[in-house]
Amino acid sequence: MVDPALSSLGAQIVLAASSDENHPPENIIDGSTETFWMSTGMFPQEFIIRLAESMKIALVTMHCYNVKTLKIEKSISDDATDFEAISEKGKQSHSTDPQCLKANEVCQSCNLHCILFQNLNTQRGIFKQMIFH
Repeated sequence: MVDPALSSLGAQIVLAASSDENHPPENIIDGSTETFWMSTGMFPQEFIIRLAESMKIALVTMHCYNVKTLKIEKSISDDATDFEAISEKGKQSHSTDPQCLKANEVCQSCNLHCILFQNLNTQRGIFKQMIFH
């Protein structure tokens, strides 16, 4: 199964609330397990992934670290507006292990808006976003 949320397949980060020069938001979609996006301590933090084309999505998986509350929204508009919520996940564990948050929602989308509302401590990162259709 091919992940359409890869920059090599035309996916783009069209908005990110913060950027670290060593860990930019584009790392979310680069396909490497060695890179990640590091957000700041201000909330909410958010990013929008635009897929190369609109498609039916069955599962969104986010590998992250220290994220307490995450909301995922979808949009089919070309200009990444008119978002609708498809999932809101919370994590109560204070484990230092990476998290895997999943949204099993079937929907049509060309833009995914991910919003981080809270974290479990002062450092957080999004390792990878994967989309399955």
